[in-house]
Amino acid sequence: MPRRPLVTRVGPVVRTRAWNGLRDGDSVVVNDARVRARAWVFVAHALNESTGEEWVEVRGGRPGEAKGRAFAPERIFPVSVRRGRRVVGPSIADAPRLDLAN
Repeated sequence: MPRRPLVTRVGPVVRTRAWNGLRDGDSVVVNDARVRARAWVFVAHALNESTGEEWVEVRGGRPGEAKGRAFAPERIFPVSVRRGRRVVGPSIADAPRLDLAN
């Protein structure tokens, strides 16, 4: 089975399956009161080059769900910042995770 490309372009929209140290399938926390308690995984970062708008695509939801959603980059946090129902610490947009293996 062929692998999906890391970067795809459709018109002015560029989708990247890796962003600020996240890769497709990494667990993340979404800081939004309506969806914070649910489980999410990173899918892609998208940028509309003509408008400058950007968003992060995630998949997940309640147990057993696999809904696709998009949120502003500043709402995406690493799993390690969750303290109960609170999110404590900088977002991945503000503090990228470093890949020290390479």
